[in-house]
Amino acid sequence: MHADRSSTTRFSVSVDAALRSAGWQPGRWDIKQAEYWADALRGHVSPAGHRHAVFPAAVEAWAEFGGLRVTAPGPGRQLAPSTLHLDPLHGLHMARTLGDLGRALDTEICPLGEEADSRALLAVDVEGRVYTLDHTGDWYLGPTLDTALTTLLSGIPPIRLTAA
Repeated sequence: MHADRSSTTRFSVSVDAALRSAGWQPGRWDIKQAEYWADALRGHVSPAGHRHAVFPAAVEAWAEFGGLRVTAPGPGRQLAPSTLHLDPLHGLHMARTLGDLGRALDTEICPLGEEADSRALLAVDVEGRVYTLDHTGDWYLGPTLDTALTTLLSGIPPIRLTAA
């Protein structure tokens, strides 16, 4: 008899396994921690007066996935998969940068966490689209957090944001 290799969640088997190994499960919801992060980000003002935008899509992402340290189980498709730490305070001092990107994309953007190996900042916009910002540029990871997690944990190349 063969083991059932299908996922019982909205993720592929390998992404589901990585998330579950990190402590995620369907229905996970830590709104108390998410509200703590929201308050910390709202309360932070940069020396130049920049503030973070905080909105429902970010709070919902933190409530479900916040605090997880996720490591991909395999080698990745085209790239080495990312190790993630989903803690928005990694972006605490990035209010101006996220504000600038938000203005360029005509939206608001809030920190989500980081790619631990490269220190790239993960961020989400008001529509739930996910981005990563690193020393080489700004990247689009997908229209939803689920897509972004799949991209990062499966080693799928992100899309570079360019001025067009």
